[in-house]
Amino acid sequence: MNKAELIAKIADDAAITKTQANEALDSFIEAVTKTLKGGGKVTLVGFGTFSVSKRAARNGRNPQTGAVIKIKAKKVARFKAGKELSSKL
Repeated sequence: MNKAELIAKIADDAAITKTQANEALDSFIEAVTKTLKGGGKVTLVGFGTFSVSKRAARNGRNPQTGAVIKIKAKKVARFKAGKELSSKL
């Protein structure tokens, strides 16, 4: 499912226009992004938790040459599915 399909599904389920569904989805994405950027986490009970974790710097290998390269440390977004979502899969 892509963003357009998700917007259509939200619009149908909530009996709103696709424009309104798009604005709601964009608002949700912006809120989650802003919270994660600030170092917080977003928990949706029954669905899951969005959080930020730190990935340490490490050495990797160039697959073509076999040369060792350094991979910088960085922050990555994580999602952990909630109990209810996990049980439905």
